[in-house]
Amino acid sequence: MKHKAQIWFAGVSLIMAATLVFSPMALSQEQKDAEAPKPGSDGFTAYILNKIDDLYRGTSSRGVMAMEIKTKHWNRSMEAESWSLGTKYSLVRILKPSKEKGTATLKANDDLFMYLNKTGRTVKITSGMMGSSWMGSHFTNDDLVKGSRMAEDYVVEYEGESKKGGIETCRLVLVPRPDAPVVWGKIEITVRQTDLQPLEQRFYDEDGHEARVLEFTNHKEVNGRTMPTKMTMRPLDKSGEFTSIVWKEIDFEVKLNKSFFTLQRLKSK
Repeated sequence: MKHKAQIWFAGVSLIMAATLVFSPMALSQEQKDAEAPKPGSDGFTAYILNKIDDLYRGTSSRGVMAMEIKTKHWNRSMEAESWSLGTKYSLVRILKPSKEKGTATLKANDDLFMYLNKTGRTVKITSGMMGSSWMGSHFTNDDLVKGSRMAEDYVVEYEGESKKGGIETCRLVLVPRPDAPVVWGKIEITVRQTDLQPLEQRFYDEDGHEARVLEFTNHKEVNGRTMPTKMTMRPLDKSGEFTSIVWKEIDFEVKLNKSFFTLQRLKSK
């Protein structure tokens, strides 16, 4: 089935990533201490892909993010608070605007729930809803819950080094393995040479057409580690639309356990 860029906001994981997983999560000490292989060497591409997959993953976290969403017909701003525990648990609750306050999304293992504060209803997100819009942004439900690993699901080619905007970069091209549970026909990844921090992920559909691009900017040191504090997703249809997420607060020292991520907590104000 062809995948088209959908309109959805995912507060956690990042997604970007998730997943892009959008809740910031601290890396383990073992991950922090791992020495990066040299460009082009064995293990280099896998190291980069795991670094990106784990960019917002690890133990537990709490964060506050500001979102700006621009479409052809309207603009909106939102603010949300998120909590996460590892890769299996996350909770995002809208703080602003007031008419959306209390609307929340819960991920617990492989289940995804949404609480609609206006109606008091809790909805379980089914597999058929994974590409649907959430709160009007340009991320999908699949971005939120994706549990796959790029290094496992894609065949990777190292395209070498170049410059992008005056920055020395490395570029990877990912093509899905035959039975991989992924929706993209190809992904191109650009990272900085200096620290292998991501700059861009470009997504192509199964027909080879550009669908969307995820940009990582505002790289800052947070709790002793460098990370991009802004992510912007843009559909590549010349519409000028985008969704940006900026982390206003990030705490990697918060103590959480599984009992925090319940349906009862989902409905809490």
